[in-house]
Amino acid sequence: MSGAHGSILGVIGATPSVWLDRLCAAAGVEGRILAKLDHLNPGFSKKDRAALGIIEAAKADGSLAEGQVVVELTSGNMGTGLAIVCGQLGHPFVAVMSRGNSVERARMMEALGAKVVLVDQAPGAVPGQVSGADLALVEAEAQRITAARGAFRADQFNHPGNAAAHAAGTGPELWADSGGTLTDFVDFAGSGGTFGGTMQALAPHGVRGWLVEPEGAEVLAGREATRPEHPIQGGGYAMAELSQLTGAPVAGHLSVSGDRARQVARDLARVEGIFGGFSAGANVAAALELLRGPARGGRVGVIVCDSGLKYLSTDLWA
Repeated sequence: MSGAHGSILGVIGATPSVWLDRLCAAAGVEGRILAKLDHLNPGFSKKDRAALGIIEAAKADGSLAEGQVVVELTSGNMGTGLAIVCGQLGHPFVAVMSRGNSVERARMMEALGAKVVLVDQAPGAVPGQVSGADLALVEAEAQRITAARGAFRADQFNHPGNAAAHAAGTGPELWADSGGTLTDFVDFAGSGGTFGGTMQALAPHGVRGWLVEPEGAEVLAGREATRPEHPIQGGGYAMAELSQLTGAPVAGHLSVSGDRARQVARDLARVEGIFGGFSAGANVAAALELLRGPARGGRVGVIVCDSGLKYLSTDLWA
C-alpha cells in the first residue's frame, strides 16, 4: 500500500504476509505457513476490518443514523476497531467488556475516544480467562445499554458485515500473497467472521478450512466443554453455534492448549520477529499440527490476529 489517505480508515486491510519458513524448519515439519500480519492494522488487530465492514454496511442500509451511538460487546479488539471507525465517522461508541480481559485493551479504547464499561466476571472466574459465562454477562449489559441509549448494536456475532469484510479482503489477499498456492486455512474461532468470510473467498480455489478451539472447549467440534476457562482471549467461548460460520465449509477441527498457544506465540516472536498475541500462537500451533498430518507438504494460511502489545500485563510475556 502506498500513497496518502484521507483518513486512517484508508489503511485498514491490505496487510502484508510472511512465510514462516524459519519456524517450520525449527519444528521439523514438511510444508509452509503463510502468516497474514493483521496485527499491523491501525487498531493492532484483524477486527479493524470487521468494524469498518459493519459500520459501512449499516450506514449504507440506513440501520445506523447519522450521529447515532454505537454499542458492542468486545474482548477489546473489536472495540478498538469500532472506536477508530466510529470516531472517524462521527458516532459515539460504548464498548462493553469483561474485566477478565487485559487492561491494555480498555486503556487503548479509552484513548481512542470510546466509553468503556467493564463487567465483573462470573463467580469463580479467573482474570485473564474469559469464559462463555463471562461473555453472557457482558451481552446482558450490552443489551441494557443499547436499549437505554437508543443505540445501534454492532453485533459482531451476527451482522453480515463482519464476514463480508473478510470475504472481500482477507481471503483474496491471502490467496494473492501465496501466489495461488494455499492448500489450507486455519483460524481460532471467536465470532466466526474471519473463518466464515475468508473461506467464502478461498473455498472456490479448493482450499480446506480448519476451525481451531481451545483444548477442553471444543464445542464446535461436537464435544462437551470440560474446561471452558482458558487464556486465549478473543474466542473459544464454548458457543456451539456461530451464525458467521453458516455455509462455510469445514474440513475438520483442531484444538490447542493455552500452554501450547503461549509457547508458539513466544516462538513466533523469537524466531520470526512477529509480535503477536495468544490467538496468533494458537493459529500457528494448529498449522504446525496440520503440516505433521493431513496437510503434510502443503501451504497453510493463518492470521496474526492481534499484537503482543495487548498482553504485556498477562503471563504471555512473563
